[in-house]
Amino acid sequence: MTAVRQRKSIKTTEVPEEYASQEKDWKLNGKILAGGKLWKKLSLIVGGIIGISLGILTSVYVATLHENDLWFSNIKEVEREISFRTECGLYYSYYKQMLQAPSIQLGLHDLIFDNRTESVRTINILERMNVYQEVFLSILYRVFHMKNFLEPVYFYIYTLFSLQAVHVAALYVTSWLLSGTWLSGVLAAFWYITNRVDTTRVEFTIPLRENWALPFFAVQVAAVTFLFRPHLRPIYERLTLWAVFISTFLFSLTWQFNQFMLLIQAFVLFTLDCLELLPREKVTWIYIIQVASLLLVCLLQFLNSMIVGSLLVSFNMSALLARKFLNILRTGGMFSRIGKIFLHVLLVLCLTFLVNNFVKRVLNLESDEHIFKFLKAKFGFGATRDFDANLYLCEEAFGFLPLNTFTRLSDTFVFYVYVFVIFVTATVAAVVAFQNLSGPSVIKSTDKLQKCTMLLKPGVAYNLVHSILFGFLAVSTMRMKYLWTSHVCVFSASGLCSSDMWGMILRSLRIYTSHRVSVIRYLIPIFVLLYLCYKFWPGLMAELSELREFYDPDTVELMNWIKFNTPKNAVIAGSMQLLAGVKLCTGRILTNHPHYEDKSLRERTKQVYQVYAKRSPEDVYNILRSFNTNFVILEDSICYERRHSRGCRLRDLLDIDNGHIMDGPGKDDPDLKPSAYPRFCEGIKQNLPSYTIFPTGRF
Repeated sequence: MTAVRQRKSIKTTEVPEEYASQEKDWKLNGKILAGGKLWKKLSLIVGGIIGISLGILTSVYVATLHENDLWFSNIKEVEREISFRTECGLYYSYYKQMLQAPSIQLGLHDLIFDNRTESVRTINILERMNVYQEVFLSILYRVFHMKNFLEPVYFYIYTLFSLQAVHVAALYVTSWLLSGTWLSGVLAAFWYITNRVDTTRVEFTIPLRENWALPFFAVQVAAVTFLFRPHLRPIYERLTLWAVFISTFLFSLTWQFNQFMLLIQAFVLFTLDCLELLPREKVTWIYIIQVASLLLVCLLQFLNSMIVGSLLVSFNMSALLARKFLNILRTGGMFSRIGKIFLHVLLVLCLTFLVNNFVKRVLNLESDEHIFKFLKAKFGFGATRDFDANLYLCEEAFGFLPLNTFTRLSDTFVFYVYVFVIFVTATVAAVVAFQNLSGPSVIKSTDKLQKCTMLLKPGVAYNLVHSILFGFLAVSTMRMKYLWTSHVCVFSASGLCSSDMWGMILRSLRIYTSHRVSVIRYLIPIFVLLYLCYKFWPGLMAELSELREFYDPDTVELMNWIKFNTPKNAVIAGSMQLLAGVKLCTGRILTNHPHYEDKSLRERTKQVYQVYAKRSPEDVYNILRSFNTNFVILEDSICYERRHSRGCRLRDLLDIDNGHIMDGPGKDDPDLKPSAYPRFCEGIKQNLPSYTIFPTGRF
């Protein structure tokens, strides 16, 4: 009753005019705030639905391209398996092997004690290769009796196509977080699709490790971007850290190159941390998460020593140890700070190499030496005759990024926008870094510098340097371009839709108004989207309507011949690429295979490849018999190769390694000598007595 009386008394009491106007303002502001919250929720729901829809559409798009290109639903099983070329076939063979095993336990046992992937050797597949995804899928398929609904191969490929939806959704979210509008995510997704040739190759290399890993890496980048948002609530921060950990772990588990990608990310964090552009505590957490993820993968891969000896673990541990000196770096004037940062970087690098060399010596690690030999030769630190390094150097995928890539990216405007956004953002970053290095003793021109500081948010700073470093990686190694090009779409779209960037540009031109910023940040992306639809929609529809069919009768005939004319325990020798298909289609024992991350396997492969060298038949016979070889597959495409130039053909690499003069006109090193024997793959076809006197006429 008291409350009722009070309300009545308030109504009858005369309120002063100034207080009455304030009360109206409060009510109005309350309505605006309520309306703003409602609009944000509505925008979040609409943006989320659009992001999920674009991801699903991309998944359906690449699945349709795969079906149309191969007529996958209509070809024979052996043809489907042959379509998984090179190492793709090797990985898929373990999924098939797990499904054919009498039980899950026996399937796992056969993988852990595998004696069919490398003859006369028993290896642990789960330790040597990143095939947990195949194991997981095979278990799901068996446990949930998926055979009642889908063939095994469809369950496998649909899973990977579904991951494309995750990939695009993660790119969409990252761009949205950076720009503040989901329109940016739409533009990033459109650019990803219209630049499909350069952003993904999932439709024709389905089981490749990167197709499993890159969606998780995109999720990790989105989570890291969200983590760097200021004033995160503790509960959101903890959940985001878990998202970073889970995505980092899954990325590391699914790709053997994980340590190199995460090392570049660690360099990004280290650089920005030294320049005070990222919150120190969050950087520390990411360092710890990276190491923890790798060590967990190491445990799952039966203490794979290559992970323990990775540069990433050594670098992160060194950076964490040296963090005690960071407070010292942030004292003194600009030149003093620069000098201290230089010494800090030198300290971390020296610690990294000392720790890494110590670990490798203790564990006797040589698994990744071929990568460093390749990098040394690639960047001109001395020529090499090393067979493995030259094999990489001569492979197009490990060459420099072709210039026509930039032409294709420019056709969709994404590269032009990317250069513009990178230039503006990098300029702001340089100004802010200069301000941070100047120290409190230097008087700053407050307005411009403070505005730049506000514009360069930690998430933007991280994605800027991330994009630049992965861009260098892509330019230097074409195979890694898919890590960069997808981020090009994200960063370009976010910059084009950023109110901060356009506001700074309009301020510098002295024509700034908030209305103009809003018009520009929405109008330009919409025009770009309309242009992309106008120019590329007909091509996309034509691509979807183009029907082809898988056709490789020679390989099909070869696989069928091996399957029906050789013993089940026969040992087959040949090229790495073809033997992966042999294992998948026939289940025969191999001498070597495409997974090249083991020193003894690399040496074995070089020995098997002597069938294409100028060696005596006795030498080749003894080499093959040392691996219990029963049959050798000789390929004319290798024996008479014309695809590569002289010096890069496989037979040339073998000749150089053996000290023999190469075939054809051209210069040779002075110390190379003519061989006393013809090339084995040519000599054996002539049925000469020296080749037919051995116990088996067909090795």
